[in-house]
Amino acid sequence: MTSEITLFVNPTAGRGRGAHAAQPAASALRAAGFSVTTVVGEDAGDALRRARAAVASGTGALIAVGGDGMVNLALQAVAGTRTPLGVVAVGTGNDFARTLGLPVRDPAAAGRLAAEALSGGPVRSVDLGRVGERWFGTVLASGFDSRVNDRGNRMRWPRGRFKYDAAMVAELAGLRAIPYKVSFDDGPVREIAATLIAVGNGTSYGGGMRMCAGAELDDGLFDVTVVGECSRTELIKVFPKVYRGTHLGHRLVTVHRVRKIALEAADVTGYADGEPLGALPLTAECVPGAVRVLGW
Repeated sequence: MTSEITLFVNPTAGRGRGAHAAQPAASALRAAGFSVTTVVGEDAGDALRRARAAVASGTGALIAVGGDGMVNLALQAVAGTRTPLGVVAVGTGNDFARTLGLPVRDPAAAGRLAAEALSGGPVRSVDLGRVGERWFGTVLASGFDSRVNDRGNRMRWPRGRFKYDAAMVAELAGLRAIPYKVSFDDGPVREIAATLIAVGNGTSYGGGMRMCAGAELDDGLFDVTVVGECSRTELIKVFPKVYRGTHLGHRLVTVHRVRKIALEAADVTGYADGEPLGALPLTAECVPGAVRVLGW
C-alpha cells in the first residue's frame, strides 16, 4: 500500500473543530511514517472533485475529517473502489463513526487508529445504501424526521444538536400521518399510513438517535423502521426511547429487513446521512461490501 495518505477536511465541521482536528490526525499518521496531503475544497462540488482525483491517482486512503456530511461526501469518492476510508469524527452527529465504534472527537486517537490499520491492522468492508448514483452509510430519513431536517436547515438558532430538538418541537404542531406507497424487494406495492419510514444501513442518525437499532453494517440488508400513525402525545412518549433503541418494541413500530425499498409519498424529502437526496419517490438498495473502512 502506498505511504501517501489524503486527509479530506471540512474546516467548518463541529463549529470549527474540523480545521483544528486535521493537525493531530496528520501528526499521528506522519509519526507512523505516512506522507499526508490535505484536501480542502472551495465548496462541496470542488471538494468531491479533488477527493475523486486523489482516489484516481492512487492515494493509500481517503480520511474524512468532519461530521457525517463529510463522511457522506467521501463515500461518493471511495465507494466501489479499493481505496479505504478513514474517519476522524469531529462533527455534530458523528453517527457513522458511532456505529463503527470509531473514536469520536478525539482526532489524535482516530489518526493513530487509521495508521495502525494502514500498517496491517483491521480494514473491513461494510455495506452502503445507494439511491441512484448517491451513496449513504447510516440512515435514509423520510417523513416526520425528514421534515424536521427541512425545518432545521432553515433555522439559524440554536446550533448543534439542539437545533434538531427545536425543529422537532416545531414540527409536532403539524404532525399528521403520511400516506406512503412502499415496495420491499421488488414486491407488491403496499399503501401504508405512517409517521415516518427510516431506512437503516447503520443504526442511528441525529447524533445518536438509534432509529434502526438492530441494523448491521455487514449483513447485506437494510433495517427499515416504520413508525405508524400516532398522536403528538404518543410520539412525545416514544421519542426518548429512540436514544436507547427500545422504541422498536412499541406497538406502532415495525421493522422490515430488506435488500431494496421503493418509497413514494407527496411532499416528502429524503435525507441520507443528514444530507438531502431530493423529493420522493426514490428507490434505495443495500450494496454489500461497498467500502473498506480503516480500524473497524
